[in-house]
Amino acid sequence: MTPEVVQNLVIEAIRIALLISTPMLLTALVVGIVISLFQAVTQIQEMTLTFIPKILATFLALILTLPWMMMKLTDYFRNLLESIPTMIG
Repeated sequence: MTPEVVQNLVIEAIRIALLISTPMLLTALVVGIVISLFQAVTQIQEMTLTFIPKILATFLALILTLPWMMMKLTDYFRNLLESIPTMIG
C-alpha cells in the first residue's frame, strides 16, 4: 500500500464525514441565527432559549437525512471493501 493510496483513503473518509455532518450543522447554524435575531429584536437574553430549538431541529434534520447518510456510508464502505484486493497487491 503506497502513501498515495493511504492519502486518498483519508481524503475520501474526511470528505464523506463532512458531507454527512453538513445537514445537521447547517440546521443548527440556521436555527441559531434565527433565534439570535429573535433575541436581539425582543431583547430577551435567556441563554437556555437557544438549546431546545437547536436540539429539536438538529434531531429532525438527523431523522430526515438518515436514509441518505446510511446510503452514503454504505456506498463508501462497499467501495472500500471491494478495493482491498487491489490495495494489497
